[in-house]
Amino acid sequence: MSENLELIEMFKRLRVTDVRDGMDWMGYHHYGTVDYKIRPLFRPETSIIGIARTARYVPYEGPVPALPPDEYTEWVKMYYSKICYDPWTNDIQPGDFMCLDIAGLDVGLLGSNNTLNCKKRGAVGFMTNGGGIRDTDECILQKIHVWSMHISQPMDQARIRYIDKDIPIAIGGVAIYPGDVIVADGDGVIAVPRKAAKDVAKYAWQEASADKKSRKQLYIDLGMQLDDTVE
Repeated sequence: MSENLELIEMFKRLRVTDVRDGMDWMGYHHYGTVDYKIRPLFRPETSIIGIARTARYVPYEGPVPALPPDEYTEWVKMYYSKICYDPWTNDIQPGDFMCLDIAGLDVGLLGSNNTLNCKKRGAVGFMTNGGGIRDTDECILQKIHVWSMHISQPMDQARIRYIDKDIPIAIGGVAIYPGDVIVADGDGVIAVPRKAAKDVAKYAWQEASADKKSRKQLYIDLGMQLDDTVE
């Protein structure tokens, strides 16, 4: 098993809140929690654990040429080949969680087509610090797990420029490095520094196990049917 898949297995079934507790135990009280405004596209079934793969985009400075529609179509082809492209998709490994710094822009970098291609390659989730997601009805149908600040209608062209990949980025007040562990669910997203991940998982499980034990007894006392959150 690769080290990435080993780390994912260590965090499997942990909640964001459990991981937050594990981070506290390791002294990261004020680090890791992504801004609460970055929320899941849909619920339930939103618990995802993956390894950060990063890319960065900035606003496109223009100018946008005034062209007839047919000529604009040709300009768009150039735009997607030289200005706004996505080489990071070629590097995706099973278990990758794509973290995309798009400078907080309202632009649909992600949609029903390219996210499905990333899922085919092994991506388990996506996070952006702006909009970044459109075609949301189809994305939900396809179970594309996305955490973003809002939903976007606009396409990429004349709005955004690709800069680099596999570099440190910032999303929601947190520095995210390639290889960090990303845990996301209905409570938001937390980024765990890779160097501390194994210890964070240890203490997250310490707190999670105590919670499961207590809640299981309360289920029994209340006559509730046990489920996988307490087993």
